[in-house]
Amino acid sequence: MSYRIAINGYGRIGQGVLRAIYQRGLQAELQVVAINELSDLDTLTYLTRYDTTHGRFPCPVENDGEALLINGDRIRVFSHAEPEQIPWGDLGVDLVLECSGAFRTRADAERHLASGARRLLYSHPAQADIDATVVFGYNEASLKADHRIASAASCTTNCVVPVLDLLDRHFGIENGVTTTIHSAMNDQPVIDSYHRSDLRLARSAMQSIVPVDTGLGRGLDRLLPHLAGRFECLHVRVPTINVSLMDLSVNLRRDTDPAEVNAMLREAAANGLKGLLGYTEEPHASMDFNTDPRSAVVDGTQTRISQRRLLKLLCWFDNEWAFANRMLDVSRYWLKLKD
Repeated sequence: MSYRIAINGYGRIGQGVLRAIYQRGLQAELQVVAINELSDLDTLTYLTRYDTTHGRFPCPVENDGEALLINGDRIRVFSHAEPEQIPWGDLGVDLVLECSGAFRTRADAERHLASGARRLLYSHPAQADIDATVVFGYNEASLKADHRIASAASCTTNCVVPVLDLLDRHFGIENGVTTTIHSAMNDQPVIDSYHRSDLRLARSAMQSIVPVDTGLGRGLDRLLPHLAGRFECLHVRVPTINVSLMDLSVNLRRDTDPAEVNAMLREAAANGLKGLLGYTEEPHASMDFNTDPRSAVVDGTQTRISQRRLLKLLCWFDNEWAFANRMLDVSRYWLKLKD
């Protein structure tokens, strides 16, 4: 069955979603009928065709002055700041992928629904008043057919929540600390400049390791409520353009050793979470995981345990590509639920 998809906000995730649809051969199932983006069409076309991080688009990309043209598919392009102006209803849009970052509440999403979209999926954590927050491979069954507004959480929650769930089910978790070592993002300047709210983010992205605030702790509390209040979360940006690393420290409830932990994670990567969780013992660097679609890849060579219960794990993840693919996985699951 074919569904009509629209992308609102065509930044790194919006572009990644469109690219992933074509690279995975999903364009017949997930027909992208429109993009709403404030930039001009020629720039949008160029940034679709060429990408510094992920390479050239896998298909020819042109435009006709009103739409992107990809392999015979015509994708209307709008440039509206307000959701009420976008003709989602006229286009019969089944699902809007909200990738602009400009909205995050139920009321915001309902503006898109009022314009005719049937459902909306946020590409970032939203407020608690939406219908569901979903990490694919962990709790997609919480989605219901009558839900209208959902979130695919974040790249970091998609990385760490399935791993924490596995650890909790096998060993029990007392508490822990996460440190996200994250590639630079487009809210950082290349050289020192002004930033609207965070003085650290006024510093050069290419010259500094920059600590920033993170909402990961709130996301863990929402998705793992039985562990609420047990995790503290740090986040630092580093001078790379893609691929990030989750540094996870967890106090377990029973004794174990690195071999047992690694065996459990290796088994999950090969079976229950195949395609979502990876496991490796090769000597990797971050760029080995560029354009890797898995939510997390555990580096088994770095697993450490102190005093039999304090576990340290390192998990690689492509913060752009993996998350774009999870948005598509959530979309496909949700759209197939019958109203």
